[in-house]
Amino acid sequence: MVKDQEYLEKKASYCLDYAKKLGATDTIVNVGNSISETVNFRNKKLDESNRSDNLGIDITTFVGKKKSSISSSNLLRENLNILIEKCVETTKNTPEDEYNSLPDKDLLAKKVKDLNLYDDSHIENDNKVEYLSRLENAASNDKKIVNTESSFVEDKSNFILANSDGFCKGFKTSSFVASSVAVAKDDRSMERDYEYTVKCHLKDIKNAEELGKKAAEYSLRKLSPKKIGSEKIPIIFDKRIAKGILSTFASAISASSISRGTSFLKNKINQKIFQEAINIFDKPDISKGQGSRSFDSEGVRTDTLKLVEQGILKHYLLDTYNGRKLNLKSNGRCGGTSNLYFENGKISYKDLLNSNPRCLYITETIGHGTNIVTGDYSVGATGFLVENGEFRYPINEITIAGNFKEMFQNITLANDLEFEYSTNSPTMMIDGMVVAGK
Repeated sequence: MVKDQEYLEKKASYCLDYAKKLGATDTIVNVGNSISETVNFRNKKLDESNRSDNLGIDITTFVGKKKSSISSSNLLRENLNILIEKCVETTKNTPEDEYNSLPDKDLLAKKVKDLNLYDDSHIENDNKVEYLSRLENAASNDKKIVNTESSFVEDKSNFILANSDGFCKGFKTSSFVASSVAVAKDDRSMERDYEYTVKCHLKDIKNAEELGKKAAEYSLRKLSPKKIGSEKIPIIFDKRIAKGILSTFASAISASSISRGTSFLKNKINQKIFQEAINIFDKPDISKGQGSRSFDSEGVRTDTLKLVEQGILKHYLLDTYNGRKLNLKSNGRCGGTSNLYFENGKISYKDLLNSNPRCLYITETIGHGTNIVTGDYSVGATGFLVENGEFRYPINEITIAGNFKEMFQNITLANDLEFEYSTNSPTMMIDGMVVAGK
């Protein structure tokens, strides 16, 4: 079992008191414990099983406008004393930064909402092995599947965040993750793909057979890919890839990027950057949500933000430090987004496929070809040629390119949004992207 709140609170309280005695004007302490158990399979045989129990503490001290941090996995009293002494001493010798401070008191979370993020269920290793055996058998059912890997991870964690302004709160979380990777081979190619499930509650994870069959199906359909020429063509991004576009958007509106002037979306508040049909939310209070939380990593309460409304950018993702540099208050996004998603579009998945006589459907991107300073986007990709709504054949060895300023204006979303991860998107089509092929 993970350490309880009382134990973590005592450690945090001691650190706050000792730092104050040493001359710290303000202090932040984050102390947490996580226990993880993992079972891995390879080619229908148990590969490894391991367990980790991690206990750690992060301490940040302020002396006026000076600030420094230190961390350790040793929470014995004598070690904490040494840590705090070193941290305070380092802080005193650190240059001042006028933007260093604790969050405003009135922005701190008053309570922790029950968001149903913790499941006390425990699945024994024998049961993890049995689940993965069924998964691997399902994934290996086709003779063209030549290799399989799978894993089951159970994780439980608890933490306390405290500061010298009296904030002291935390909560437990759990996650159950099962994944399947399948490698398919024919006389023309060898292809790899995957499927996985991640849930806060054990009963919500996908069926083992379903997971294995999907991974195999995704790999098999990629066999014997063809090459295509260069052209300008509509691109449909599978939901797994579309959510990556949304993650790039989040990076571009982070306060750190905006305050440094390193984002193509600087100075774009209240400007239309998407089509009118596009709405983007960050919603931290979804029950069992992968990114759900009552407060951010500074203790600032997290309210729902409608980041984009009818195509217009309404908010940046603000923390205390960078918010002050921008003369704005934190909106509880220190550490990033919570449950970020595009609102559903008005067209079905099938109708989206049929909206153009010819398009590409992208299932995988290769490389990190995103420049948030300029908005340029260029990545390797694999997927399928779609004609008249039908998948014709797999394609590979292409590069897709564009600029987010134009791409955002040409997005059409299907109405198939699912909340599987902390960032989610419906299937997405972007008109007029450039494809470089053979």
